[in-house]
Amino acid sequence: MRSDNDAPGYCIWSVDNVIYGPVDLPTLVNWVQEDWVRADTWIFIQEHDNWLKADQIEELKMFFQPRPVARPPSLTLSAPDGTSIKIKLGSLRRVRILAGLSDQQLERFAGMMELHPARQWAEVVKQGSPGDAMYLVLEGEVRVRMMIAGKESILVTLAPGEFFGEVALFDHGPRSADVIANKDSLLLKISAGAFQKLVNETPELAAPFLFGIGQTLAARIRADNKRYRDSVAFVRTVQS
Repeated sequence: MRSDNDAPGYCIWSVDNVIYGPVDLPTLVNWVQEDWVRADTWIFIQEHDNWLKADQIEELKMFFQPRPVARPPSLTLSAPDGTSIKIKLGSLRRVRILAGLSDQQLERFAGMMELHPARQWAEVVKQGSPGDAMYLVLEGEVRVRMMIAGKESILVTLAPGEFFGEVALFDHGPRSADVIANKDSLLLKISAGAFQKLVNETPELAAPFLFGIGQTLAARIRADNKRYRDSVAFVRTVQS
């Protein structure tokens, strides 16, 4: 197939060592877009009587420009000491109650939260102290404990994606247990005031958030009920 006399023709040296063409520029561009002609493909330009690699031909350079790498969306959160950390929105979705929110909703929600780093062995929550916030675990691990007769009784260990202190958002009562960081951890804190603002000003965000809390609490209650039934069954088996 030959090009019109007024237009330059191009011959392509393919990977199978066969020369195809001459073809016109629109056909060559189509082959580039179909990835049949690549940046290092040798092309003979009849008009100039020489060979060039495809990415060296002026008319084709635009097709071989490096494409910008899409970066995951992120936002910057601040801690009370002024420390700022950039967090990917995907990290927030590790928290199950936030998984269903869109990027825009997550950005708005995170704007009401406060970054709360906790060093290993730090006391995040103290039993008996006023309940004024809940926490989401982004990184690390914390344990919920009670001190009984001077001995530690671990109620549960929480990993990234889980949360604690949610009851404080509803009744502002005293904390029922201590929460200690087992390792360096990164938490998100939502205060009772921020939560009330969320409910009053952005109910479209509060609704899925509260629904997620309800689902998790229901799952915890079912798990506790199962453990209780299993323990009662075990005691009866031992006594029989």
